Amino acid sequence: AAHTYYKVFDNLIVSQKSDFLFNGRNRRPPLDNVNCLLSFLYTILMHDVRSALESVGLDSAVGFLHRDRPGRPGLALDMMEEFRHIIADSVVRNLINRRMIKKNEFVVSGKSYQLNQPSLKKFFTAYQGRLQTEVIHPVYQSRLTYQKCFEVQARLLRKVIEGQETCYRPF
Repeated sequence: AAHTYYKVFDNLIVSQKSDFLFNGRNRRPPLDNVNCLLSFLYTILMHDVRSALESVGLDSAVGFLHRDRPGRPGLALDMMEEFRHIIADSVVRNLINRRMIKKNEFVVSGKSYQLNQPSLKKFFTAYQGRLQTEVIHPVYQSRLTYQKCFEVQARLLRKVIEGQETCYRPF
């Protein structure tokens, strides 16, 4: 599914096309500016989801979908999948399509791309703005920020693990 998704991701970039070409996902290090933004946001999102899981008493290292490896937060990566496209990917698309980030705001070191220091404020402002967006939670039907939804989903997962609920409903 991820492979298919990333095959069409470039179609979601509708402005600055020549400056932000996306030819597929790459990382460690990101080899273009789009992958740079995606990798950075995925890392931050993973840490936020990890914090939510640990705040409700779950071990973020023991996942269901991602293989257990020392130091790898498998459960955080699992839960992050629910939010990746609506948080991180949408921020990347908005930064590019609304021309909030430009090609010249990246530093290239060898083959690796990094966002330059002055642009980090725009980057974090966009991410925080997205986290504070309110949505109707699909289970509780109440208005919550995306950031609060991380914690609510972690609590729902814990209820399933403890046997208080029979089914986990992803966001």
